[in-house]
Amino acid sequence: MSKTSDPIFRVQFVSQDKVYEVFAKQIYSSDLYGFVEVEEFVFGERSGLLVDPAEEKLKAEFQGVKRSYIPMHAVIRIDEVEDPGPAKMRDSRVSTVTPLAMVPHPRVPRDAD
Repeated sequence: MSKTSDPIFRVQFVSQDKVYEVFAKQIYSSDLYGFVEVEEFVFGERSGLLVDPAEEKLKAEFQGVKRSYIPMHAVIRIDEVEDPGPAKMRDSRVSTVTPLAMVPHPRVPRDAD
């Protein structure tokens, strides 16, 4: 079974005490060290009278954004999905996900010869 459509990715990341869940068509490891590039955001289309205010807020926030650079340590998860769902933003205090601490490598003294 082959895929006929382009893949869609669900990206979950933390920014300013919020957990974002957005959908995009392109995800790359960035040339900027430590960042993930997210391009071509996908938002649901309005159908009838049903409008999701949270998704509309995210759509407005990312309007005009060609590419977003997300720090790798802020990324929670990236999934390839068949269909995009609604974009979401929630308070990160509700989440039980804790980013990994960036611990510097300890310096090992060289032996004096």
